Amino acid sequence: MAREIYETKRKALKINLNDEIYGTFAEIGAGQEVARNFFNAGAASGTIAKTISAYDMAFSDAIYGAEDSGRYVSQSRLRKMLGHEYALLAERLVGEKYQKKRLFAFANTVAALNFSKSNDPHGWLGLRFQHELDSEPSEIIFHVRLLDSDNLLQQKVLGILGVNLVFAAYYYTRDIQTMIESLADNLSPGSVEIDLVKVSGPAFNGVNERLINLYLIAKGFSKAAIFNPDGRAYQSKDFLYKKDIMILRTKYRQKSNPNFDLFNLAVDQFKRNLGIQDDNLVVMIEVLMSNALDQTPQFTNEDLQYFAERAEYLCSTGNHILVSNFTRNHYLAEYLAQFKPRNVGISTNISNLRNIFNSKQYTKGNYTDELLAYVSGIFSKNVKLYAYPYLDKKDNRIINTGNMPVSNEALPLFDFLVKNKYIIDIENYDERYVKTV
Repeated sequence: MAREIYETKRKALKINLNDEIYGTFAEIGAGQEVARNFFNAGAASGTIAKTISAYDMAFSDAIYGAEDSGRYVSQSRLRKMLGHEYALLAERLVGEKYQKKRLFAFANTVAALNFSKSNDPHGWLGLRFQHELDSEPSEIIFHVRLLDSDNLLQQKVLGILGVNLVFAAYYYTRDIQTMIESLADNLSPGSVEIDLVKVSGPAFNGVNERLINLYLIAKGFSKAAIFNPDGRAYQSKDFLYKKDIMILRTKYRQKSNPNFDLFNLAVDQFKRNLGIQDDNLVVMIEVLMSNALDQTPQFTNEDLQYFAERAEYLCSTGNHILVSNFTRNHYLAEYLAQFKPRNVGISTNISNLRNIFNSKQYTKGNYTDELLAYVSGIFSKNVKLYAYPYLDKKDNRIINTGNMPVSNEALPLFDFLVKNKYIIDIENYDERYVKTV
């Protein structure tokens, strides 16, 4: 049965009329849009203990402490806001009047579109709340990219997101998938991207954070999720900004494990060719979700569980994991380009390039356009492809860039890319590690 989606004003009013829910709104950037929704709904005195908006950095630092990074739109600043405001609630709201209140502190720190439209609008939103009377607090935080090209529209989106978050925390925590889906209630498609969700506390005992962030991709809220070797989710920009990035691509339900022997050679070659230092290097294994989304009429919990288990296994190898919906290398390159990486290397089996430079793999008449879109999309983004060979079982020979079958019309372009080292053969490999295709 389909879930009823309440209008934003109705959600805010339902919260306001719940005698148990009571707390603070602290908002920095894009106005006080979340609190405004609760005031406009009516009966806000039943919910709001305080609103605050410390826009000036001096005031913000005096209240929440300075940021070592100097970044005010950050997870660190959000957590300081939540911690400070919730502590004040617990300290000041004492006595019989508050004994039957489930307290919350909402916070956001946002960079909305500036006047010259030259920035990258994004923000962090979070809620620290009691899911039951007298319980220890739980927490939901998430990161968003604001995609509308108008500042007022972004403010409206932010206000809706905040109401959705408070409502989800108090009414949907027993159904995590509904909780995630509801964050985008009443928002227009393409207005926001939610690329990280983190939860903690007693309301989320037993909840798998990997599953939550994989569900963001499955529902189209995000394009990718990154996990560290411990399985914790990272915010992409915080992790990848101005890094040297090397990625090994793997497929959905790939029968064999990644070819770590050849991948390690590719990483060493990437470092050596470009003079990359280990302290700026990010190495990731990508698990592609997009072909599962394309092939499966309805993405199931079983599919989601598979990706979580696959990510967990690959994390256990000591690697960072990227789960994505990028069907082609150039989509991956375009995603990475927003983080201004110094260099990007993508390690791929040369059999994948064989398909790209084979006109029979494309819709008749569109081959040239699609190939040029692929080449410009990837190699204009400071990307090198490190191609590892495969064994052609038909001819019993190892295939590399020197003997890979290429359509005649694509051969000059392919030769150009190889000669100018946009496509690079992995060197000094042991033939025992070369797999049959």
